Amino acid sequence: MKLTFIGVGSAFAFENFQSNMLLEADGQRLLIDAGGDSRHALKALGITYHDLHAVYVSHLHGDHTHGLEWLALTTKFDRSFVDAAGAKRKLTMFIKSSLADDLWDHCMKGGCATLQGERNTLATYFDVSRCGKNGKFKFGGSLFKLVQTIHYVDDCEVVPSYGLFWAARDGRNVFLTTDTQFAPHSIRTFYNKADIIFHDCETAQYPSGIHAHYDDLKGLPAETKAKMWLYHYQDGPKPDCTKDGFAGWVKQGQVFDFSKK
Repeated sequence: MKLTFIGVGSAFAFENFQSNMLLEADGQRLLIDAGGDSRHALKALGITYHDLHAVYVSHLHGDHTHGLEWLALTTKFDRSFVDAAGAKRKLTMFIKSSLADDLWDHCMKGGCATLQGERNTLATYFDVSRCGKNGKFKFGGSLFKLVQTIHYVDDCEVVPSYGLFWAARDGRNVFLTTDTQFAPHSIRTFYNKADIIFHDCETAQYPSGIHAHYDDLKGLPAETKAKMWLYHYQDGPKPDCTKDGFAGWVKQGQVFDFSKK
């Protein structure tokens, strides 16, 4: 099992692509979020949609979803996108049930409701696996649990966003936040359970309030920072995070191997 960060930049970064990942296990590849940069980020690593088997969608922001139209239309209309038996195939989409309809209606319908003579839905393009309450899914022999994070509030309501927690092949527990505010009280349990943490980290001069900022994260306990890798950062110089006790900054294209003990 390997986790590759095809990008590590913030939503509007010009460097390092947007923060999406590729998980490989048992000859299958799961794309974790598909932002607008994802096709270019995959190409930079020599990977095409033919090499993918599934996609996970954490929430509806464009740096996590704007590449889905590309995935949907290319896999639909490419006659060579087939399985080993030669049958036309679809990518599996893992998504929280409460997000699926909004993903189609608000993010994809405008570009993908394009097939004449039929009513197009998310299922037109993907084998949709909706994760319900206390959501989870299996991929590559591991069970992935969806962890709700506090990313942002729309008026008076927390908008759904979900990180992932799983036990890797090498026995380590992995926590990937995707996007979250600095809200350690809400995810402390997963900080404590994890052996390695991949945490989004804003480095902007003026904090947005919807991502955990470096200045806040560096106040976490030493034992938490020691297992925390930081990604989703802005362009430009960054602090010396290892000096502040973190495991490091994730680099674009960096691979983490969880296949061996």
